[in-house]
Order: sequence, then structure tokens, then C-alpha cells
Amino acid sequence: MDLTIPCFDPALIARSGQCFRMCEGKGGVVTALAGPDRVRVRPLGAERFRFDCTPEDFERRWRAYFDLDTDYEAIQREAAGQDEPLARAACACRGLRILRQDPWETLVCFLISQRKSIPAIRSCVEALCARCGAKVGRGRVRYFAFPGPEDLLGAGERGLRACGAGYRAPYLLDAARRVADGRTDLAAMAALPDDALLEQLEAIHGVGVKVASCVMLFGYHRLASAPVDVWIRRVIDEDYGGRSPFPAYGAHAGIFQQYLFYGRIAQKG
Repeated sequence: MDLTIPCFDPALIARSGQCFRMCEGKGGVVTALAGPDRVRVRPLGAERFRFDCTPEDFERRWRAYFDLDTDYEAIQREAAGQDEPLARAACACRGLRILRQDPWETLVCFLISQRKSIPAIRSCVEALCARCGAKVGRGRVRYFAFPGPEDLLGAGERGLRACGAGYRAPYLLDAARRVADGRTDLAAMAALPDDALLEQLEAIHGVGVKVASCVMLFGYHRLASAPVDVWIRRVIDEDYGGRSPFPAYGAHAGIFQQYLFYGRIAQKG
């Protein structure tokens, strides 16, 4: 199905570091995997895109996943009216949207992300899916679904380390146990206010404020959550004189963080 979508750049989203199962191929075609689902998005020009899925699958999964009902044109205008570093970054990041990812998948990916580069995270996530996830598709379209908590528990620490998880393997197992036995109810946590959600996420072994903030932003769509990693710390120090601008950004601080984050990593190449 073909759609006109303003302020949408799936290739930019794939490179932005918020997800690790999206990849850009020839001609700007992006393949996105989410749980057991897969879609390819082809740019057609003039803000036109072709999704290789049925209208029913698009409405069931991909409209929300790509956050297509949010007015990012208005958010771009809001960013342009803020400070100069943000306005510049927002202009360079037009088309960047915050995906609505599954909280479990997001939690696992950002536990893995600690002290890893984006390519290394992708490699570890794909190894984990290949080892623990169910095979999906047929013919030339075959891939692995994202593994659930029981799948990780079945792999054990040795299996997770074999996928490149390293010292993060015990963190993944703690998260899997908590979700599997109900101590951590990721679905119910969606109803919590931001402070309580942050506290619940930090109760998981290996989850600090940065990982928890990422899960809040990318897994629970808490758009005011602005994770601070080494790149954003550099932005704060070099562009804002050491004083974080995010408290003043309000409800869209997390989106603005992504503009500044991607603007910085793209600048550094």
C-alpha cells in the first residue's frame, strides 16, 4: 500500500539508535522487524512511501509503531522556536519520529546497549534472536522473531554470553525472571506516572537511570523522558555550558533529545 506521510524518514529512524531491528538497504528501502512482524518501506518521492503489507496489517501494527498519528510538523516548528543548537539539530533531523516499540523488546535491547556501539548492539540483538527466537516466514522471506522471557531463560547465561551479551547476560536473565514470574508486569506499568515507572524499571538488575529513561521513551512513549548518555553529556557540556536544557523542553524533551543525539553522532561520523 502507498501512502503520503509528511515529516517521515524511515532510513533516518533506522540510523537514530532508538531501535536495533531496522536496517536500510539499497534505494533507501528500510526493513523493520518488531516482535514476530516484518515490513519493508520503500520511498517513492514527494513524501510518498510504499509499505509491503496489507491495509489490515498496517492498521494493526505499523501505523502506531511508526507513530504516524502524531503531528511532527508541529513538533518541528516548536523545536525551531527553541535555542539555536536544538533548532539546527531539528532541521537536520526532519523525518525522525519516536517509534512505539514493545516494552519487553526495548528493555532487552537497552540492557544490551550498555558500553556498546550501535553496530555491536545490532549484532548482539540479531544473534540473540537467531539463537532464541522462533523462525518466521517462508521461502526467501525468513527471519527470527524477538525472543520472549522464557526463551532467554532457556538459553541460560552461557547461551546469552555466546550471543555477545557479555557481562550483561545476568541482567538479561534477571529481567526475564522478573517478567516471567510476574514480579515485573510491563503491561500494567504502562499506567504508572513517570516517576513510578522510572522506579519500577530501575528495580531490575542492571537498569540505571539512562537505560530506564530509554525504555520509558522508546518502549512506553513517554515523550518527556530525555536519556543522557555520553553523546548527550557532550552536547550539554559543549553547546549548553554544562546546564541541561531538557527540563525546559517540557512534554517533547525526549523528541528533542533525539534530534540533539542524532545530530551529534552524525556530525562525528
